[in-house]
Amino acid sequence: MRNNNERISTFGHRILLIGVLCLFVVSLIAGGMPEGEQSAARENSQKKPMKVTLLHADRTIQRAANKDLQILEGNVEFLYDSIYMYCDTVYYYKSRNYFEAFGDVKMNQGDTLFLYGDYLYYDGNERLVQVRENVRMENKNVVLLTDSLDYDRVYNLGYYFDGGTLMDSVNVLTSEWGEYSPQTKISVFNYDVKLVNPQFVLTSDTLIYNTVTKVANIVGPSDIESGNSRIYSEMGYYNTVGRKAYLLNRSVLMNQGKELVGDSIFYDETLKFGEAFGNVYMNDSVNKTMLTGEYCYSNELTGYAFATDKAVAIDYSQGDSLYMHGDTLKLVTFFIDTDSMYRQMQAYHKVRFYRIDLQGVCDSMVFDSQDSCLTMYSDPVLWNAGQQLLGEEIKVYMNDSTIDWAHIVNQALTVEKKDSVHFNQVAGREMKFFFEGGDIRKAEVTGNVQSIFYPEDEDSVMMGMNFIESSKLNLYRKDGKMERIVFITKPVGTFTPMFLIEPSKMKLENFAWFDYMRPKNKEDIFHWRGKNAGEELKKTVRREVPLPTLDKFKKK
Repeated sequence: MRNNNERISTFGHRILLIGVLCLFVVSLIAGGMPEGEQSAARENSQKKPMKVTLLHADRTIQRAANKDLQILEGNVEFLYDSIYMYCDTVYYYKSRNYFEAFGDVKMNQGDTLFLYGDYLYYDGNERLVQVRENVRMENKNVVLLTDSLDYDRVYNLGYYFDGGTLMDSVNVLTSEWGEYSPQTKISVFNYDVKLVNPQFVLTSDTLIYNTVTKVANIVGPSDIESGNSRIYSEMGYYNTVGRKAYLLNRSVLMNQGKELVGDSIFYDETLKFGEAFGNVYMNDSVNKTMLTGEYCYSNELTGYAFATDKAVAIDYSQGDSLYMHGDTLKLVTFFIDTDSMYRQMQAYHKVRFYRIDLQGVCDSMVFDSQDSCLTMYSDPVLWNAGQQLLGEEIKVYMNDSTIDWAHIVNQALTVEKKDSVHFNQVAGREMKFFFEGGDIRKAEVTGNVQSIFYPEDEDSVMMGMNFIESSKLNLYRKDGKMERIVFITKPVGTFTPMFLIEPSKMKLENFAWFDYMRPKNKEDIFHWRGKNAGEELKKTVRREVPLPTLDKFKKK
């Protein structure tokens, strides 16, 4: 159906997993006996005549017409080839080295293997037992039920081909074709395979199962369903007692709209945590979010998850998807399963995100579901259309996955590019931007406000440069451009015609144009470009970023 600090240790885990699977399959193919020994055993069995010792029979009939045939009737008990046999009637052909048994047939080999049925045929040359009708084979705590069973005593294998059921202390398995080895305790099932457990149901095309370890080896398209959870895999193994899964080959975990896919997956259904390796994605179709990376960890009980190595968070709840990348992406849930539950998405370090109408760069970022606020830390830069916003900290408040308003704290600066030389600029202590339809419509700037603004005539030709200072102003935009400025307090400024403008006066003191850092598309989020030397913000006492560093990070 479907064609790493921490990753270094998990790489060895994956190699070990693959090696175990390979050795398991090789041992299965070998059938518990080398091929040469199997052939030799078959040849030796054909050379030795079957030795039958009659222990009891109510009567013995020897037909004159067929001296080779001996008939035993009534509570027949005899020993042959180290196996005890009980039945109502036996037809024994000594020279041909085979017999047929009828009525309440029972055979046992030692005190561990018992076989029951209505009819039994045994070929002493081939050492092949064929049992028909109401067949039951018992091996310690394993019971096999079918109507047609062949048991090969050379290879020590019993197999059915017309439907059967195998039961042990934990599981019930049914299939159209099956094979069971009392020696190795390994069973192979094909066609319409179904494993029923009180906690889950596994369906498959092909399955290998160990009745001692209770481990199911998945070697074909398989589904494991438990309540709202489902696992799909075509290769791997599943411990039906510990309910631990080791899955390969792009297996899938699904649970109430959430889906986890990876090249290989470890999942503990009891503790509800999983790890996925290689080209991983976690998709939440309910909240329309996706997390991708080369390594992902998720714990359903604690609501904790993280992704690293090319990690990307995708929000596709709107018409245009938002793509965000950082060295590590982490999801933390607080007060889980209570009315006060909320989540934080944390991204660090070298964070970059892209959406058609919004792009951003920062060192670290946190989205808090309590107030739907996304906070950008460590000299963040935000772009909307032709507008650049920056400061020490940027807080973006969302409303149903769209931007409602943004708050820039300390050393706030907004820049709009007019051409390669001229820029509209506003600087202040803090700014608040209000959005409509994904575009900035209004900005409120307070504290030591300075602005450079190039007014235009009716033909959109710049007339000159306004330099104005104030303590507070409101800025209005329309059609993606600065429309007008309203000063709330009395401004002080000058107007300079275009031909008299001095180049040294065209930029505010903290002016910076970081277009070279701006993500160009969703692929560009992986390419980190820091600020050029000398363009950093002034050093001030700032709020500490509430995120651990990677070297202190410990998986929970």
